[in-house]
Amino acid sequence: MQSTSPGYPVQFDVDYPDDARNRVTTLFRLVLVIPILIVLASLGESGIDSKAGNGPVFAGFAGGILFIPPLLLIVFRQKYPRWWFDFNLNYLRFANRAFTYLLLLRDEYPSTDEEQAVHLELPYPDAATELNQWLPLVKWFLAIPHYIVLVFLFIGMVLATIVAWFAILFTGRYPRSLFDFTVGVMRWHNRVVGYAFALVTDQYPPFRLSA
Repeated sequence: MQSTSPGYPVQFDVDYPDDARNRVTTLFRLVLVIPILIVLASLGESGIDSKAGNGPVFAGFAGGILFIPPLLLIVFRQKYPRWWFDFNLNYLRFANRAFTYLLLLRDEYPSTDEEQAVHLELPYPDAATELNQWLPLVKWFLAIPHYIVLVFLFIGMVLATIVAWFAILFTGRYPRSLFDFTVGVMRWHNRVVGYAFALVTDQYPPFRLSA
């Protein structure tokens, strides 16, 4: 587990909207987001856990679409094919646009291919020289402290979104402090995904919301 430098390789941000928010789409956001979540779930193969009744599984991890192929390739071949990296990167970008819309951070309907106002950058690794061949087998375990923290951060994010929903309906604005907190939680989550599941870096994620 390598030490963390000030600038973490996985970068995430969302542009803060300066104009008045759309109260109508905010009011019906949970309904409007359904089609794009269905598309996202379909890309994740078994994106709906019907047996457990847990609803959508974020980013298709139920099908191992991000994790299993690069893990096997890094461990057995010390390779991370560029086409698979590009797929994972664009998949995660799409997922983040969808959840940015769901969390009321932006009013633009999520595009399946355009970056819009949601920015996610992952470093393309040279698997043979930059990644430990065996570390992918235990990264998911090493990230357990982050999972615990993220549970509480996700609860706070849900509460912040509820407050923001009322704020937008009554004032037409998303409070900047709540916006920054929600983006920070998403940034934290993306760093953990990049480290433990997308396997693009061996640098352990920092415990912070800021960039």
